Amino acid sequence: MRNITSIVLKTLLVFCLLSFQACSSQSQLIADEKETISIENLQYYLYYPKGYEEGKNEKFPLLLFLHGGGESGGTLEDLKSNGPPKLLAEGKDFPFLILAPQNPHKRKWWNTRAVMQLLDTIIKNNRVDEDRVYLTGLSRGGGAAWELAVQYPDKFAALAVVCGMAPVPYAGWINKNMPIWVFHGTEDKSIPVSESQNMVNRLQEMGYDVQFTKYEGVGHNAWVQAYNTEELYVWLMKQKRSE
Repeated sequence: MRNITSIVLKTLLVFCLLSFQACSSQSQLIADEKETISIENLQYYLYYPKGYEEGKNEKFPLLLFLHGGGESGGTLEDLKSNGPPKLLAEGKDFPFLILAPQNPHKRKWWNTRAVMQLLDTIIKNNRVDEDRVYLTGLSRGGGAAWELAVQYPDKFAALAVVCGMAPVPYAGWINKNMPIWVFHGTEDKSIPVSESQNMVNRLQEMGYDVQFTKYEGVGHNAWVQAYNTEELYVWLMKQKRSE
């Protein structure tokens, strides 16, 4: 009898231990919520065209320029190395405002939400024609320009991208009424020309208004020729956002 009782007790003990281990090893799925806040410190240049101060009731177009990785994480003065800020430093005049923020992180992508907050603030505090806000960027900034066009399809009147990585799967999210001009060098070793070519092909298949300028034999610095193309700025000034 004692043996039987002992066996029963041992069996119950083993069962309880196994049950406890099974219960303690079960995973849990918890539903919760946390409000997060991201703060970004963006330095920037803001250029005002001639006539801005005189025309108190006139609204002006604005070009948002996003620089490449070489100007990230340094001083604001670094922005004058390339693109419209370089041309401004050399004395060129433009018929629109130019907003040129700096990515404060050397090895991080652009914080596009922060860029949009800055852009909205500049538009609110200046006489900007919201139907004539243009977007451009080179290299890492070109990739960010594509991202902004995808994420905020109703914000911009025209887009010009120079050698930027392209979000081909999301091409259809871009506003079909927004004209696009893409530039790339055929010998680009950093971001292959196929990045732009594939994006252009996809957009053209869907009936978008997109033109592609390829610079034969040019490497990653296609922006030198692109931003010295006067027709680019004439083209931008002709564009106006449509519903």
